[in-house]
Amino acid sequence: MPTTHADRIHAHLAQLATAGLDAPAFTDAALALLARAVPFGSACVATADPATRILTGTTKWGELGNASDTEWARFEYEVPDVYDFRDVADRPGMVTSLRAETADHPERSARFARYLRPEWGFTDELRAALRADNGDIWGYLALYRGDGAPFSLADQQFVSSVAPQLAIGMRVGLLAAAAHGVQLDTPVVLVIDAEGQISQSSPGTEELAADLGAGPLDRFLLPVALRSLVDAARTTDGQPTVPRARLRTASGRWLVARAAPLRSRDGTGNDVVVTIEDARPPEIIPLIVAAFGLTPREQDVVRLVLRGLGTTQIANELYMSAYTVQDHLKTVFDKTGVRSRRELTAKIFYDQYAPRMGNPLAPSGWFAQDTPTASAR
Repeated sequence: MPTTHADRIHAHLAQLATAGLDAPAFTDAALALLARAVPFGSACVATADPATRILTGTTKWGELGNASDTEWARFEYEVPDVYDFRDVADRPGMVTSLRAETADHPERSARFARYLRPEWGFTDELRAALRADNGDIWGYLALYRGDGAPFSLADQQFVSSVAPQLAIGMRVGLLAAAAHGVQLDTPVVLVIDAEGQISQSSPGTEELAADLGAGPLDRFLLPVALRSLVDAARTTDGQPTVPRARLRTASGRWLVARAAPLRSRDGTGNDVVVTIEDARPPEIIPLIVAAFGLTPREQDVVRLVLRGLGTTQIANELYMSAYTVQDHLKTVFDKTGVRSRRELTAKIFYDQYAPRMGNPLAPSGWFAQDTPTASAR
């Protein structure tokens, strides 16, 4: 069969996904290619924490900007609607469009009627969840048109077909920049008031704001991931666990954020405290392992390899044969680009442990000061 235009775009995206570009460069190039197969006027690509599917950042294309992110988050996380990003992950092909969801009556959507149409003049929206080959969701895609033409079923099918490649490109981009940047000396603590503004903050907040691309504190706009955490904290008061999410800064480091409601003595108040600190290896390593596209069973094998267990011990721990362990290891080596257990362990060691060598250890066995020494930087 002759190669079609769509086939060529598909092939170019597949090549781009494994080119080793960082996340912003990959996103820009991928959207430019995608627009040649599925025309759109504006787009938003959102990264998500694979462990929680919470958004960790956004990249805009076309007319979209960051000024109305707070309003967008309100409609995404607070206002009931016909669907949101979390719902898209459950749709056939993990893709849908606004007009398809509303039987060509987009005004039924609060997001459309009160935000997308009056704010941007859009007439249709196509959304897709970006799930990689190992089942993890690494982000979401939203395409917008303002010319009145709805996204067709063929448009949805094409986007669905390339979504895994977009997910792979995003996770490769995150790996390309892993373990870079200056780390936080101490956790940053923010108090968010009822209006969503920072009412109090600890030292280091301005530096963190700059790394999150938020600008000066007097105009600080909480990133989408933090806004969603704050909203979740306000609706889960009294629960035994607090909402948490991992997010990545512009300099490439991974952070863990937690949010909890604050109450006065009489039980009133709507403030939320947010604590942000660097992700420790127990937070980072599962993400890095998952980013290589390993299956859950392959991840189990890797975790035991990092603990120093031999083939027989791994087989006993996981209730499988030694031959199956070896088969899993061969696949892991192929996916991660190493040739041995030693190289696999070294890859993670140099990313997460070597930069911190020289710092004193805590009773937990992890470094008491979770900051690279000056000589290791």
